[in-house]
Amino acid sequence: MKRPYYIMTSGRLRRKENTVFFEPVQTVENEEGIVEPLMTDPGIDEELLAGFTEESQKDARTGRVARKPIPVEDIEAFYCFGEMDFNTKFFNFLSRQKIPLHIFNYYGHYSGSYLPREYLPSGFTVVEQVRAYLDTTRRVIIAKEIIDAASFNIVKNLQYYSNPSRENANRKIDFSDAIDEIETLRSSICDVQTTEELMGLEGNIRERYYRCWEQIVGQEFSLDKRTKHPPDNKSHALVSFSNGLVYSTVLSEIYHTHLNPTVSFLHGPGERRYSLSLDLSEIFKPILADRMIFKLLNNKQIQEKHFRKELNFCYLEENGRKIVLQEYDERLKTTIKHRSLGRNVSYRHLIRLEAYKLVNHLMSGEVYKAFRAWW
Repeated sequence: MKRPYYIMTSGRLRRKENTVFFEPVQTVENEEGIVEPLMTDPGIDEELLAGFTEESQKDARTGRVARKPIPVEDIEAFYCFGEMDFNTKFFNFLSRQKIPLHIFNYYGHYSGSYLPREYLPSGFTVVEQVRAYLDTTRRVIIAKEIIDAASFNIVKNLQYYSNPSRENANRKIDFSDAIDEIETLRSSICDVQTTEELMGLEGNIRERYYRCWEQIVGQEFSLDKRTKHPPDNKSHALVSFSNGLVYSTVLSEIYHTHLNPTVSFLHGPGERRYSLSLDLSEIFKPILADRMIFKLLNNKQIQEKHFRKELNFCYLEENGRKIVLQEYDERLKTTIKHRSLGRNVSYRHLIRLEAYKLVNHLMSGEVYKAFRAWW
């Protein structure tokens, strides 16, 4: 089974025949504060986080981290968090093998993606996707369904933490008022006429939701109002990092369908962004990102020491990112019994199924029912 590879160590990705090699290099920070690779490698002992099942391979004689082979048939996508070197031959190789590559910057913020050329092109699907966008009524109907499902999953989170569990057994939480307020806002979705109004309503729902976070994770990681560019405290930094992972995962899954990732329904299509991924991410952020954050904070896996504060922004440092990535990868692989299919499917596959449902709606007119958690 293919899997994503998360690369934290700085280095180079190269290919030889049907194998990708990761070659780590040591980096230093120059006088201007810019991280640069050393031209000579004195021996690397940094951990390479790739797939989470194999340890870094060290040369028995020198103790250095050797180049790490990764069979191409094992690669779902690359997520690069270190300073990386690529060449055009490598990107050509990714295109042939249909492997997406996602880049995150020094602070762990999502920077962009390399998507190989479309290998499931469907002119009919693209035409219908654009038609649905241009038809204001149809576009708003799809956008409403996305927000209704996303807000449903938010309520599910609050209901989950209102009940005794291992994660909050010693904390009695009553979210009934918050749930009632959010449900009142949700009831207004059907009356909305434009996507702009819908985005405003979604913002109000999330604002009320975020006020509940203090009771779930404690005052230290309370989240009253989101700040994104850049995040200014620990909670915002953790949410931004986690949401970036969800966005890039959704983008990878869209790539494996006939959908065009730049044509969206809730978020306005724009230059230099895959707005359909933003749309579908709204549905899965409460289940994938938020629940993961609650678990990591309640179990004290993520603490004050995992963050760095610089001027007016805050970011998750490398060890903290590794903890989040390990939990996120495990969460994507977790399976649940699907109600309709009657078999176990992974969280990652749920995202792919969501994209398929949208394709079916566009091509056959089948009513689009977005994913709603049932557990």
